[in-house]
Amino acid sequence: MPIAADYPFLDVVGTIIVFFAWIAWFWAVVTVLGDVFRRHDISGWGKAAWVLLVIVVPFVGVLIYLGAEGRHMAERSAEQARAQKADFDAYVRDAAGGGGGATAEIAQAKQLLDDGAIDQAEFERLKQKALGG
Repeated sequence: MPIAADYPFLDVVGTIIVFFAWIAWFWAVVTVLGDVFRRHDISGWGKAAWVLLVIVVPFVGVLIYLGAEGRHMAERSAEQARAQKADFDAYVRDAAGGGGGATAEIAQAKQLLDDGAIDQAEFERLKQKALGG
């Protein structure tokens, strides 16, 4: 950057660009290595070979991996996101008590009333409790 040395502002801009490129490169390497270790379709030796290639010849290794596995990386990432969402949804349903709320409680109390397990007064008490009263 010989021009940037004459102009301090361009020197700052050049430094920012280099810093951004370094961060983007680091992110790409971490993403590739994370995907290599997340894969279940290759053996330990295959993973070791990819890691060795990315560490020994980083630029070439990352570009080869992205070219060979780029589409599959996106599919694995999307599948992991779907699995995490399903796990979170299941957790929320469990934490919320299975859902249904007052309607489910009143329906359950009505079933107990119909079965003769409780009387009308008990049904009314359960109904008021379910409605928050």
